[in-house]
This record gives sequence, structure tokens and C-alpha cells, in this order.
Amino acid sequence: MYSEDDLLPLSGLQHLAYCPRQFALIHIEQVWAENRFTAEGQLMHRRVNEETHESRGDLHIAHAVRVRSLQYGLSGIADVVEFHRAAEGITLAGKAGRWLPFPVEYKRGKPKQGNMDEVQLCAQALCLEEMLGTGIPAGALFYGKTRRRKEIAFTDGLRTQTIQLAERMHALWSARQTPPAEFGPQCEQCSLMECCMPQHPSAIRTRRYLESIFTEDVP
Repeated sequence: MYSEDDLLPLSGLQHLAYCPRQFALIHIEQVWAENRFTAEGQLMHRRVNEETHESRGDLHIAHAVRVRSLQYGLSGIADVVEFHRAAEGITLAGKAGRWLPFPVEYKRGKPKQGNMDEVQLCAQALCLEEMLGTGIPAGALFYGKTRRRKEIAFTDGLRTQTIQLAERMHALWSARQTPPAEFGPQCEQCSLMECCMPQHPSAIRTRRYLESIFTEDVP
């Protein structure tokens, strides 16, 4: 169990799943750079979080819900948590029956090739399960470009990956370790491209040097 002082932002899991170096630059070295994609994403989240609560029959919606997990050392804000009236679930103050939580994360673009968004959503579910004492089988990602929801099942595989990333994030944070630059297809969309310089000769030399150290035969 982690203490409140040891909690790390669950948004860091999305950064870590996208690129370990991006996570370290943002969360350890405190490097940040805006581009069109990050600006549009922040605007979307501000609009989503303008409301606080609303109800529509068998659906209750809470915006900007603060979540945390002492078990996995995570904290953050869930864009939206829907509560659907169901036979199983939790009770809500002032509302009859039982309600099943269903987290919804808003993203500005379209579904990505990797599953970093799914990991971030799953982390929200893990936090909510711990806080509310109930299982959460699924949630959804809403993409601004397609204007569609993508429902995500929180499978054992996704849960395991999310937990392992949380452990790795804490390990990197504790070591204050920034992984070397490594150029890949995701770099072109990264707002930290100019800060990271993954194609710079010195970054390439450093990566090759570190690779040679860790691949040497130990006598």
C-alpha cells in the first residue's frame, strides 16, 4: 500500500505506455511543450468538466471525479463517471436502487494503434473499484474526431498490463531515471519531439553505448 504522498498521476500511465522517455521527461524532468494536439485535448477536457452532475432516468453522470488507489499508488481525475441503474452495484445518496459505475475518458483525436488510452481508462476503473468497493467490468473512450464511443472491457490481460505499468512508473520515479532517446513512428506526433531529439547524433550514440553495456557477455 502506498501513502497519499507517494501517489503518482494516472495520466503518467498513458505517457509511459506511449513512450517511457516521454513519461520521464514530463513527470521526472518536468519538461512540457504544447502543440496543436495537446491544446485541442486540453480544450476538450475543459468543456467536459464544466458540468458537475446530471441525471437522466436510469443514468446519473458525474464530471471531473477525483480518483485514487493506495494499492497501486495512483491518483487523478476521471473525465466522466456514469452510474447506470443495475441489479448489482453501489448505492448513491438520494437515489433509490443500485448503480454500476462506468468511466468514460474523452480524447481529442481518433483511436490509436497502441492501447495507451485503454490503459489510462483501466487505471481509472481500478481506482474506482478500490474507492467504491465494487467491480467495474467496462468503460468507454470517446474520440472527438470520430464523435463515437469505443467501449472497453477491463479484461484480466488489460488489468495486468495496467498494474505492471504502474509498478514500472513507480520504479522509474524512485530511480529518477530517464530512458535514452529511441526514434520510432510515435515520435512524429509527440509534442516533445524537439526537446527529446531522438534523431540527434548524440542521442543515437548514447543509446548505442548503453545497449553495448547491457549486451556485453558477463564472464
